[in-house]
Formats: sequence, structure tokens, C-alpha cells
Amino acid sequence: FCSQQEHAYPADELMPLTCRGRVRGQEPSRGDVDDALGKFSLTLIDTLDTLVVLNKTKEFEEAVKKVIKDVNLDNDIVVSVFETNIRVLGGLLGGHSVAIMLKEKGEYMQWYNGELLHMAKELGYKLLPAFNTTSGLPYPRVNLKFGVRHPEARTGTETDTCTACAGTLILEFAALSRFTGTSIFEEYARKALDFIWEKRQRSSNLVGVTINIHTGDWVRKDSGVGAGIDSYYEYLLKAYVLLGDDSFLERFNTHYDAIMRYISQPPLLLDVHIHKPMLNARTWMDSLLAFFPGLQVLKGDIRPAIETHEMLYQVIKKHNFLPEAFTTDFRVHWAQHPLRPEFAESTYFLYKATGDPYYLEVGKTLIENLNKYARVPCGFAAMKDVRTGSHEDRMDSFFLAEMFKYLYLLFADKEDMIFDIEDYIFTTEAHLLPLWLSTTNQTISKKNTSTEYTELDDSNFDWTCPNTQILFPNDPMFAQSIREPLKNVVDKSCPRGISRVEESLGSGPKPPLRARDFMASNPEHLEILKKMGVSLIHLKDGRVQLVQHAVQAASSLDAEDGLRFMQEMIELSSQQQKEQQLPPRAVQIVSHPFFGRVVLTAGPAQFGMDLSKHKAGTRGFVATIKPYNGCSEITNPEAVKEKIALMQRGQCMFAEKARNIQKAGAIGGIVIDDNEGSSSDTAPLFQMAGDGKNTDDITIPMLFLFNKEGNIILDAIREYEAVEVLLSDKAKDRATIFKGKMIPNYIIDSNLEMENMDQKSSENDSHKPNSEEAPSESQDAGAVSEEPEGGGESSAVGDPDPLSPASTDGASPAMADQDPQASGPAEAGAPEPACTPGDSQHQEQNTQTEANSKAHWDSKVQPMESILADWSEDIEAFEMMEKDEL
Repeated sequence: FCSQQEHAYPADELMPLTCRGRVRGQEPSRGDVDDALGKFSLTLIDTLDTLVVLNKTKEFEEAVKKVIKDVNLDNDIVVSVFETNIRVLGGLLGGHSVAIMLKEKGEYMQWYNGELLHMAKELGYKLLPAFNTTSGLPYPRVNLKFGVRHPEARTGTETDTCTACAGTLILEFAALSRFTGTSIFEEYARKALDFIWEKRQRSSNLVGVTINIHTGDWVRKDSGVGAGIDSYYEYLLKAYVLLGDDSFLERFNTHYDAIMRYISQPPLLLDVHIHKPMLNARTWMDSLLAFFPGLQVLKGDIRPAIETHEMLYQVIKKHNFLPEAFTTDFRVHWAQHPLRPEFAESTYFLYKATGDPYYLEVGKTLIENLNKYARVPCGFAAMKDVRTGSHEDRMDSFFLAEMFKYLYLLFADKEDMIFDIEDYIFTTEAHLLPLWLSTTNQTISKKNTSTEYTELDDSNFDWTCPNTQILFPNDPMFAQSIREPLKNVVDKSCPRGISRVEESLGSGPKPPLRARDFMASNPEHLEILKKMGVSLIHLKDGRVQLVQHAVQAASSLDAEDGLRFMQEMIELSSQQQKEQQLPPRAVQIVSHPFFGRVVLTAGPAQFGMDLSKHKAGTRGFVATIKPYNGCSEITNPEAVKEKIALMQRGQCMFAEKARNIQKAGAIGGIVIDDNEGSSSDTAPLFQMAGDGKNTDDITIPMLFLFNKEGNIILDAIREYEAVEVLLSDKAKDRATIFKGKMIPNYIIDSNLEMENMDQKSSENDSHKPNSEEAPSESQDAGAVSEEPEGGGESSAVGDPDPLSPASTDGASPAMADQDPQASGPAEAGAPEPACTPGDSQHQEQNTQTEANSKAHWDSKVQPMESILADWSEDIEAFEMMEKDEL
């Protein structure tokens, strides 16, 4: 705390490795993690009541004065509603709770006049705009200054939120209402809880991880007690304790029955599908579920709490810390550990319930590991990898708010406390709210309109808080008898065996395959994957999916290599997603009879000429190369020289194709998808990635066309032989394309009226309904990163060539493409290629007069005016894409 004040204040968090503060916008973005930072001295507010618990009353008094004097809650910054509620609003309310307690005692805080509560109320009003939805579920983010829908808010477009995000509000919002007498906060939080309860899956009584805030549809239909759902269950039970509303206990008991029926597989807690609760959704657990044994103690269900806690402790003893995620056979799945306090929380509650000194030894282990492995000169640093002990320059505010609070309380005797902790309930951020709030300012009727509670025939569901004197008579043997069978559960599931290093030094197999080296067309690589329990499935869209089943691996070491391979694929995806993402490019057919009217949406490349910096683009006649895949030396260089080469996707890397055609003298290249029927209308746009090597030697432009768009050019070649195209960053107008060149008279004559129409259409574009207008949200071509739903196995989607991107669902799924490439979101509103002439049946080469040519086209397809109108709309739509910064 002193380091944070000395090196970081007034920044939100301390960076303990560099001894400076983390200020949002000044440090590289960490994505959603940074949504907790709002330039409101987060760590200071989050730590207020911890200071009082640790009997640091003087420091507390100075900290409160700092908060009142320095903290500004009116910043133009987008923050997480969930994180701001539990950390900042909860911190202010917890600080207010202990401040009025100290003031009543007469020694400290005599000057205090509810300033923290006034700030809490101000913040509460700033969070309320997030609840402006038909369902009552809040938006996941809000701008502290401008709310949600304000033009300058930069948020309010989200459609989904996690169940915990919407269901972890009632304690803080109800406390704010009870403290201030303003009922609106409690009303909004209750409405959100009511909606989630009504949307539960009725046959299983489970809730999903992610829900649509407008429709109430479940977006992610897996259910567990870890990330995304955890504190929703916690707040149902604690809302009953704090507010005395029976409906909350009824709901909790209903959910708890489902959890113990489907999710609890002692000592494991495994996610399941809400519609098929007997089917596991994944084969790993995340560290956030470590809170659940503590909640079970509060519930009074001691045996499964002891079992799960002991299993978690065995994992900690193996790795010194609890990994962010670990598999059902207790191997590391995600190796980070951001100093989370949930396990310490459960340890405290179990010791309170059993009086077993074993849990004091557990606490001692936690403290020793923190001091030995996480302590650095300026604080405590998060673990980047529990296997290697590497650090991350991060110390989250919850470390001071929760970890030290629970560890101190674990060892503190009653005389060590300056107040009775039993008079308070802990929020999910361990902030203290006084139990006397249950009888204060009861502006909300306890009568709940929700019905259909499940009748539960279980004596464990008594409507009382557990009495430790009756349930747990401080008999250490009681807990020990439950723990004993689990003492070696981790080691039994994780045979040490010889290390991979030892194996490689001997006559064993070679070191495992690395994700960056993998080629799906390499039989040797496929054999290695098979040995690691990774299978390859071809998808209809031309990509392949990698799925890992640890049980199919040749050995436990090979299974571990397979998991590491999948994790590398995820990291590769993450890295490539952060790389420069380029907008779509254009391929315009400028030769007769198209004259620039046909505009095809093309995917860019991360190498070669950057067409956005060469406004004129690259213009030339197209030629098909031999071999068509472009993966070896071009055998028809005379046909390719000074032309734009056409080639087929597959068999080798994009960069290799580019080097081969460049060597043959081509001035550009177009890669055509080999997946029959693929189209930019229905598939995400590809961004062609490099080969992991230096690609500065590639100087020609390269673009990617899906099969449907590529066939337009191929059909035109068969029809007219000489086809000239323009590769550019966006479609060019005719004046630019034909500057200094002769335009056929019939095109000019037939377009006089069309030109006026184009101009009028451009002027009134915003008033014209156009089904081909591009959506306003960004749809740049980005790295392929999809998240297949459900499935307990690791899966990766990719192409037979080195995988460009990867991503994960339950058990480390990753996505990638056949060639190193990336795709962005499907462009629902992207302009369709004006392909009527090219897609019609083949026409004979036009050797007639221009008038006859026009009549020939009219008889086979549609009137020229109609074609020109379609082309005009396509060009308008493409220009709209540019305006929208796609």
C-alpha cells in the first residue's frame, strides 16, 4: 500500500516491476482488463476498509481525506459497469461503513460527514444510464461523463453481457439505497436479477455465461460456477443475508440444487450445457471457482466445500499458485496467476466453520509463496507463468482489497480486531456492508412476483444462516476425514515421469512440434499431431479444425505437448490479431466491355505493395500461371511478365506464391479461393499473412478473391481473352481510370443520364434506402478468431497451410487458415460484385459493332441501363465503405 502511494498515486494501479503507476491511455492497452481503470485512484478506494480491518486507522483517515480531495468521478472514460460497481462503488460504501463505525467509537473520523457516501451516490447516478435497456440488464460499459447513448460516449453498441456482470449489483446498489433513502438504485438492481431468474433454463434451473441484454437470449449456453457466472450465485445468497428477502434464498436454493446435481463432480466443478446438463461443456476449470467452497460454507454445505478446497490446495502445492485454468487431470491450461484472492477467501471461511488448524497451515503456505515468488521491491507482481515463475508488471487493486483482508482475518484473534467483523457481510470484492441495513429504509416490497420455485426435498435447504456451533463442533477430525482421500489426488492424476528435456537427451522422440512451424499439408506434422492426441477435421469453408483429445494421445507427456501446441496456437492468434489490420481492397475490371463497372471486394495482404500508399494502384492484363497453385517455379514466365498473375489458393504459403510470380516478372497477383462456391457475401474476408520470415523482398501487390468473385475474372478471360484489371485500395471513378484514354462512344452516350443519376444519388445518399450499403461499424479484414461453442475438447480451426490465427473456447480451441491469413467479420452489408455479365452463360467474343454488342448483351442478360444502375449502386456502396472507414 505504501509503495502504491509512493510510486503510483494518483494512478489507478501500481506497476510493481517498474515502480510506477498504470494510467489508462499511457500504457499499451490490455483490452477488457483495462475497463476497470477509470482514472479515479482505483487502488486507493478499493483498499479503504482493508486499512481498518488491519487496524491502520490513521492511514485510513488520511486515505479518506485523499479520496475526498483528489478523486474525480466525472472523467470522459469508458469503464466496466461490473468492475466499477464492485471495486469503486463498493469501496466507497465499505469506506463509509467503517468510517461511521469509527466515528461512533469517538476516537477517529470525528470530522467525517458522509463525504464518501455522497461520492458513492454520485457514482451510482453515473452508472444508471447503463440500465437503459428493455430488459433491465445493464450495458457492460458506461462512459462516466457521457453515459451510454450520448454521441461522445463511445459505448452503448454492445448486445451481450455476462451473467455475473448483470447479476452482481444488488448488494452495492441496495446498500446505496438503504444508506441514502433513494430507492432507484435497489430497484434497478432487483429488476436485473429478476430478468436473469426468469430467463434461467427451466428444465435444468441453470443459467448461461453470456446473455443478450435486449432479447434475453443466452449467447453462451455453458454453465458453471467460475468466470462469467460466479458472483451471481454469491449475490443471491448474500442478498438474502443482507436484505432479509426470502425470494433471494429461494432462488439460490433452486440454483444450488442444480449445481450440486449437474456441475459438482466432487472434488471437481465442471461446466455443463444448460440444455443438456449431463454433458460437460469443457474439460478444464478456471481459478475463479475457488470462491465457491467459501459460499458453500455460508450455505452450510460443508463436505463438498472441504473436498473442492482440498483439490485446489493440491494444485497450489504443485505450482505454488493456482493457475488461471487447469484441466481435469490437474495440468496447467492457462498459466497466469494475477494474485487472485478467491482461494484465500474460502480458506478463511472454512477455518471459521471448522476451527481446524489445518487451514492456518494453508494460509501460512499462501503467505510464504507470496513472499517467496511474488514479492518485488515495489510490491507484489502477478505471475505471468506459474510453471516458470516469470512475473507480469501488474498488481490489481483486488490484491490489496481482498487478499490481505482475508489472510489477516484468518490469523486474527478477536482481540486483534477493533470492531466485530460478524456485524458485516463481505461483497464479492470483500467490502464491508453492515447487516443493520436490512431494517433501514425498506422502500422495496419484499413480495416478489417471480413464481415457479422448485420444490426441494432437502433438509440442507433450511431458511437459516448456518450456526457453526451446531453444524461444525470445532472437531478437526471432521474435516480431516473428508480431506484424507484427496490428499494425493493431483499427483495421482499427474504422474511425474521423466521430463521432456530428459527424454530428448536420450533416445526418445524429438521435441514437440511448435505451432509456428505447423503445416497441415506436411504428413510428418500430421503424424506428430496424431501422437499428441490432436486430430484434423476439414470444414466446408475450406479451413480445417484441430481438436485435441488428451485420452487419445500416445502418452501423458504427448498429451501435455498437445495442450501446449494448442496454447501456442492461441498465442499465435492473439499476436496476429494485434498486428496491423488492413481494410478491404478492390479489383476493378477496366477492359471492354466492363470499363471499370465491375468492382470485386478483395482481401489484402500483410506483405508486398501497400495499395493505400499507391493511390494509382496497379493496372495490367491478367494471366493464369502454370502451375496454377504457384508453389514452384513458374513454367510460363513469358505469359506472366508485366501482367497480373492469377493463381489458386492452397498447397503453400501466400508469400511463397508471391515470390514465385514476382520472379517470373509479374507486376501483381490475385489468389483465388479453391473452395467451390465461396463468396465474400457469406464468408469472412481474408487478410493474407506472411510466412513468419522477412517479406520485405516482396514488392508487388497481392490480393485475395473468393471463388465466386474469382470466377468472374476467369469467365471474362474465357469470354474476351484480354482482360485488364486495376488493383487498388478502393474503386476508382471512370474519369480516373480512363484519364488520357479513349472511352467507347456507346458507353458515353448511354451514360449521360446515368451520370446525372449518380450525382443525384450521391447527394441524397443518406436518404436513400440501399440494401447494399455497408454497415457503419468497422469491418476491417482481421485475423481469423472464432470461438466454437461448447465442447470439452481443445479445438483449432485452420487451413492446411501454416496457421495464421487461433483462439480458444473451453479447452483451448484455436482458429487459423490454410494459408497464413486472417479474416474479419462477415460483411453483411458489403457490396455484391457486379457480376451479371461474367456469371451469365458464355458469350462469343464480341466482334460486332458497339450497337450490336449492346443488343447482344440486352438479349442475354438485362437492359444496359439496368446493368449500369446496378454497377453504380455497387460503386456507391464501396465508396460508402470508405466513408465508414471499413
